[in-house]
Amino acid sequence: MLKKILRGLFTIIGLILGYLLGDKISNSHYFKELGYFNGPIGTILFLIIMTVIFGIILFLISPWINLFIMKSMDYIEKSLQRFPATEMLIGVLGALLGLLISALFVNLLARIPVVGTLLAVVVAIIMAALGGNLAIKKKEELISLFSNISVRKPQSNKVRKVKNEQKNFPKVLDTSVIIDGRIFDICQTGFVEGPLVIPNFVLAELRHIADSSDGLKRTRGRRGLDVLNKIQKELNIEVKIYEKDFPNIKEVDSKLLKLSQVLNGKVVTNDYNLNKVAEFQGVPVLNINELANAVKPVVLPGEEMKVQIIKDGKESGQGIAYLDDGTMIVVEGGRKYIGDVKTVVVTSVLQTAAGRMIFAKEKEEL
Repeated sequence: MLKKILRGLFTIIGLILGYLLGDKISNSHYFKELGYFNGPIGTILFLIIMTVIFGIILFLISPWINLFIMKSMDYIEKSLQRFPATEMLIGVLGALLGLLISALFVNLLARIPVVGTLLAVVVAIIMAALGGNLAIKKKEELISLFSNISVRKPQSNKVRKVKNEQKNFPKVLDTSVIIDGRIFDICQTGFVEGPLVIPNFVLAELRHIADSSDGLKRTRGRRGLDVLNKIQKELNIEVKIYEKDFPNIKEVDSKLLKLSQVLNGKVVTNDYNLNKVAEFQGVPVLNINELANAVKPVVLPGEEMKVQIIKDGKESGQGIAYLDDGTMIVVEGGRKYIGDVKTVVVTSVLQTAAGRMIFAKEKEEL
């Protein structure tokens, strides 16, 4: 529809341009000397011919013009997606300030003969670019400055405002955390509030995994899609599907980080490597595994607990048990009690990147 409108518009422009050009030519001294179109009828006929010719020319070349315009619009849109909204706003304000400063001496430059106007335009463009560039580089300082000079409000309003900002902070879900499924339970408890953002490229990756020829991958992909359906249908939380993509970025993890920067949101993941890359790039992350480790009950040396030893450990004589939250307990000398419920006493606790590990001995041995 847009292409048809543009083609019609360019055709009208061609007709107008042909008429104006024909009128100028017909009133020229050289045209009158030729004598091809003498009299009013000849002039009118010449205007009609010029109008029709330029209208046809613009009509014929309008598809190429439309293609150029569409590609330019697409390029500009993709380029703007790379920049957060705050940077764009601050850059525009900086450019306007640069133009305002250049206006102080542009009028003087314009008075210079021959090159004055061109020089004034070049200086104005340079000042605008310089102002926008400096504003973006000093973004953090400018935001801090405006926040410090803002009108102070009562403490209760400030607390309420911070709470609302946290509530409306977009949470961008990655593929691993959707497949994991625990995000549904966390949202159900109310500890994570919306909006949840599911990028279209994450959905595409989930569909690709669900259609995999590998049985395990196919099961994981379908589980992720089921989790998304449960979140949409069963939870009273805002879920947004982000349709746009970043074609210049190939990796899904990099796209997630870029999207989080664009939306000024946080990435929700349980991927250790993605977490580290996000920290390096300064992107906020909510790691489900870190949350799970944080809410595990604190166990101190000397505490007693009843556990069922289910298998042998790596070292000689060790037995392995698990708490309800999945924490592994290594019981010294517990290998001979596999399948039994024993009372053990905690001797030490080891916190690793994979989680918490508890070492214990039978109570009777202490």
